[in-house]
Amino acid sequence: MAVAPNPHHTLGALYGKILRTLQKMPESSVYRKYTEQIVKERAAVLKQTKDAYEIETKINCGQAEELIIQAENELNLARKMLTWKAWEPLVAKPPKSQWEWPPTKA
Repeated sequence: MAVAPNPHHTLGALYGKILRTLQKMPESSVYRKYTEQIVKERAAVLKQTKDAYEIETKINCGQAEELIIQAENELNLARKMLTWKAWEPLVAKPPKSQWEWPPTKA
């Protein structure tokens, strides 16, 4: 994996894009609520420091380059979630035992 030339700037831009995408979702969306919380925490770390090593240590989810990949993946997922509208009600009711484990026989 190549070293990111300016991880602070790249992460800041990605976190901003993720937050703007999340704002297009309803506030009641569970995905929005928890993803927004994580991204805001990480963005706050960026505001506190410019040092890549310190950012990596405080976020504690890998090296700066890995954080960039994670942010790119999250942005892609957030954009897909807008299309999928996962917060909308299901088209049909799920089977009664869908969330039970081990599965029960119907």
